[in-house]
Amino acid sequence: MALALLLAAILGLLIVKAVLSQLRNPSSPPCIRGWIPWFGAAFQFGKAPLEFIEEARSKHGPVFTIFALGKRYTFVTDEEGSEAFFKSKDLNFERAVQPAVENAVSVPAEAFYQNHSNLYSMMKGKMGPSNLHMFTGTLCKELQEHMAQLGMEGTGDLNDLVRYVMYPAVVNTLFGKGICPTSQSEIKEFEEHFLKYDEDFEYASQMPECFLRNWSKSKKWLLKLFEKVVSDAEKTNPSETTSKTLLQHLLDNLQGKHLGPNYGLLMLWASQANAVPVAFWTLAFILSYPSIYKKIMEDLTSVFGKAGKDKIEVSEEELKKLPFIKWCTLEAIRLRSPGAITKKVVNPIKIQNYIVPAGDMLMLSPYWLHRNPKYFPDPEMFKPFLPTGSLERGKFREECFLGQLCGIRRREASVSRKVVCYHGNPIVRCAIPIQI
Repeated sequence: MALALLLAAILGLLIVKAVLSQLRNPSSPPCIRGWIPWFGAAFQFGKAPLEFIEEARSKHGPVFTIFALGKRYTFVTDEEGSEAFFKSKDLNFERAVQPAVENAVSVPAEAFYQNHSNLYSMMKGKMGPSNLHMFTGTLCKELQEHMAQLGMEGTGDLNDLVRYVMYPAVVNTLFGKGICPTSQSEIKEFEEHFLKYDEDFEYASQMPECFLRNWSKSKKWLLKLFEKVVSDAEKTNPSETTSKTLLQHLLDNLQGKHLGPNYGLLMLWASQANAVPVAFWTLAFILSYPSIYKKIMEDLTSVFGKAGKDKIEVSEEELKKLPFIKWCTLEAIRLRSPGAITKKVVNPIKIQNYIVPAGDMLMLSPYWLHRNPKYFPDPEMFKPFLPTGSLERGKFREECFLGQLCGIRRREASVSRKVVCYHGNPIVRCAIPIQI
């Protein structure tokens, strides 16, 4: 009886809180809520987020709020809101991502704020344009080694092919050869857990872990694995700075050495979460358009000569001679950008005629901004061609392109993605997914 009364009291308080919160401040953006306390509109939003955002924009205008999972997410969908998102000092990226990092890799808030600025600066410096030449030799060698194992012809899933080649090449380059599991004898169990971890990462970073038991199991397995990964990296950590791997630099700069496995797992996820989807979508689009594929091959031949058995090394100067590949990559990112990116409002901010209160998560949707016909004519078409007209227009097109900042959509619909290779000449058979 007492338990029933307690539950009734808690439910009553939640309902009262939900009703009171419906009383909207007239200066705040219109708010979309569900009828279930705390969950709010999470179910409707999670079912089809991109469509939900567009429908809300059409109904409520360019600024609106969605209440879900106990948080307020305020979306800005016009140019004024976009400018505020990137320039306002009343917004903070660290505070927006800290809870997600804590959920994803179990790094406490205090440790996150203690390490974030230093680790970010270190990573940015090591991976900056002036230092990328230090990685290209190893990366090219690794890519060639794993591409050679595919043979000259065959049929397979394009996404699997990209993962098969890029995962070992990237981790051997950033973590050190043999530090992470890459051989066929040890990769199966790791791949099973990492794919589950990656698949539900977006949900798990926002929800209590108890709602995603399989994801939680894979997370714990990976953290246990990274105890050995970090131990091996520390045993082989050289004194010369130039000989260190990126993981070893991370461990050297980390405050709280017991968190090495946690940050190691985060680094692994970050190295794969954008690189693999970007490569997959770029290849899928190129292979779907014969004229674009032909131009790419002609450009490659003009720089490296005809394909043969000799291995090549790619330099920065040679990449500058291949601008069309860059535009294909940017166009793939434009079409497959994420549904939303976020910052936390730390001080009330005025956008249009609304005051967005402190504590809200300010959201920007690259997916819909990249479909603005003002900047991208025929926005649903894959058109990786340099803009006609003045150089300034081309410069502006690249500057307004958010994909360079926020990565790419990682969830594909279940479709056929088969690649048939004949004597090294790939032909794609695929339906390009257009929904999350």
